[in-house]
Amino acid sequence: QVQLVESGGGSVQAGGALRLSCAVSGYRGRPYCMAWFRQAPGKEREGVATLSSHGSTNYADSVKGRFTISQDNAKKTLYLQMNSLKPEDTAMYYCAAQVWTYCSAGSIDADNKYNYWGQGTQVTVSS
Repeated sequence: QVQLVESGGGSVQAGGALRLSCAVSGYRGRPYCMAWFRQAPGKEREGVATLSSHGSTNYADSVKGRFTISQDNAKKTLYLQMNSLKPEDTAMYYCAAQVWTYCSAGSIDADNKYNYWGQGTQVTVSS
């Protein structure tokens, strides 16, 4: 059973930075697709970034150039480095995983494609 545990959320002023982490356990195979999603109050959950086991990445237009998804295979941890944060980045951020498949090329798969989810970590950006 794959387990995902996020950490690193918090409160920051606009223009600041945060790094989210997602510790992954229970899966050592390839391929896989890892992703970060977010959901703001009253809004639908949206994909932020994806990373395939072969290294390709995708980003939502709203975060391109500001956010970077990466992984440390030795630590079995997924990261989301968020720079130049804006108040509209305020949301609960979730780590998600699909196993035995790569991420779709050029787009972020819908959330119903992901089999495993973390509990979420809150990010609040004040103006």
